[in-house]
Amino acid sequence: MNVRLYVWQRATAAIMAPLVLVHIAVIFYAARRGLSASDVLARTRGSIAWAAFYGLFVAAVSIHAAIGLRNVLHEWSPLTERRAGFCAIGFGLLLAALGIRAVAAVVLP
Repeated sequence: MNVRLYVWQRATAAIMAPLVLVHIAVIFYAARRGLSASDVLARTRGSIAWAAFYGLFVAAVSIHAAIGLRNVLHEWSPLTERRAGFCAIGFGLLLAALGIRAVAAVVLP
C-alpha cells in the first residue's frame, strides 16, 4: 500500500472519530427531547457551524472511503492499481457530491 494513502486514511479516521461521537450525541439529545425532524432542521438552518461540522465530516468520509475502496479493488479484483484508483476517485467524488447535497439540505434556509 502507498504510504501516503495509508497516512491519509489514518488521518481521516482520526478526524471522523470525534465527529461520529458528536453526531451520535446529537441524535440521542434530539431523541430524548422528543424533537421531530422539522424541529432539528429549524435549529440547523442557516448555521455556519453545522455546515462546517458536516462539511468536514463529508470530506473526511469521502477521502477515507475512497482510499479503502481503492485498496479493496486492487487486492480483490482483476483491476490494475491505476484503474482501481480511478474507480475509487469516482466513488469518492460521488460520495462528496451526495454529502454536500445533504449538508445543503440541512443547513441552507
